[in-house]
Amino acid sequence: MSTLREVVDSRAREGDLYEHLEGNRIRCFACGHCCPIPEGQPGVCKVRYNRGGKLYVPWGYVGGIQCDPIEKKPFFHAYPGALAYSFGMLGCDLHCSYCQNWVTSQALRDPNAISAPLDASPQELVRDALGQGARVLVSTYNEPLITAEWAVAIMKEARAAGLVTGFVSNGNGTPQVLEYLRPWLDLYKVDLKSFNDRHYRSLGGRLQPILDTIRSLHKMGLWVEIVTLLIPGFNDSNDELTGLAEFLASVSPDIPWHVTAFHKDYKMTDPADTRASDLLRAVEIGKRAGLHYIYAGNLPGRVGQNENTRCHNCGTTLIRRFAYEIEDYKITEDGKCPGCGFLVPGRWAGHFDGQISVRPFLPRRASSLVTIANRR
Repeated sequence: MSTLREVVDSRAREGDLYEHLEGNRIRCFACGHCCPIPEGQPGVCKVRYNRGGKLYVPWGYVGGIQCDPIEKKPFFHAYPGALAYSFGMLGCDLHCSYCQNWVTSQALRDPNAISAPLDASPQELVRDALGQGARVLVSTYNEPLITAEWAVAIMKEARAAGLVTGFVSNGNGTPQVLEYLRPWLDLYKVDLKSFNDRHYRSLGGRLQPILDTIRSLHKMGLWVEIVTLLIPGFNDSNDELTGLAEFLASVSPDIPWHVTAFHKDYKMTDPADTRASDLLRAVEIGKRAGLHYIYAGNLPGRVGQNENTRCHNCGTTLIRRFAYEIEDYKITEDGKCPGCGFLVPGRWAGHFDGQISVRPFLPRRASSLVTIANRR
């Protein structure tokens, strides 16, 4: 059997997002690192590499699949109640010590991260998504920017089949990769992990490319939602949260901001778990900054009305939630508040189809995708 590294290298094709440099080096534009990659070496993501002066990128497999409620991504202003067919790849351009998807994101960096890839084609993935009743197809679980070419191939098929497409990403983009993705994406969730460049560098990145990505996505007209995992002692000071919320409001006060609760995971076992009171403090900071839609997540039933969507104009509760479940839905077919007629920003279906699943979805039939044999 082959090693995981050999499997990944064998499932690759020449990429699009690069330029040639002197000395048989290349520069990759898939993420904000813009790696200058020498011959025979990978970039910081470990999955895009230089072979013979050409950039080779992942192709023909996935690291995992799952159908989830779209609220889990989380998207709260896009097709509520729908199933999102999620596929992930391997590798990441960051190395967050608290990553909850580390078995895929760190699979080529950490020998303890084991994730057997599945053989896949764009057509097979779309058929699987449709067969499971998905409305949305999302690239997630690792960093999708570093597999942008493969994602576009899949999303072309998804769009042709009538599916909505999305990314769940750390947002460490470049102008080149965002323009490349733009025609094929509808939804984009960005993890804005901090508003402190020093904190970002400890995770393996920089703050500025993420801020530039958020501005660019909004200008492009994609539907954008932002998530900040609130980690005690890392990114939860009032000053940092105020700066973060004011930045988002300066891009658009209608961008939904999700503040979610940290729990010990992977290598980060020192901080205490986030308390409900911490999330509620962040919500108040977001309101003072001028944001219209702020959600407190991961502690259902403990954050008051802050799981719900309310009309910014008249205060009517439009969507009442408990965790990933929608308990009441009042937005009209044309996306308005039924009380005052205010247009609620988001991407709404012509009619609400009801809640399909409140937990990770168990399909009625098994996926046809098969594991590619490998050894560590």
